[in-house]
Amino acid sequence: MAVISVRINEEETKLLKSYCKIHGISMSEAYKQALLEKIEDEFDAEEMIKEIEKFNKNPQTHSLEEVRKVYDL
Repeated sequence: MAVISVRINEEETKLLKSYCKIHGISMSEAYKQALLEKIEDEFDAEEMIKEIEKFNKNPQTHSLEEVRKVYDL
């Protein structure tokens, strides 16, 4: 397991400790969750851009009724 050091000022320390206390997690867990969520958000944004570009090349849409019929809803 790796150990990573992060430098933060006193004001940031108070804020982060307060957040962690409210949510019942360690600062280590908070940092890890935040970084993983950031990575996931960036991945999702890239995928969204790809899908928009794909749609712009072939702007085909379906009505709600068509979707219901296809998926037997």
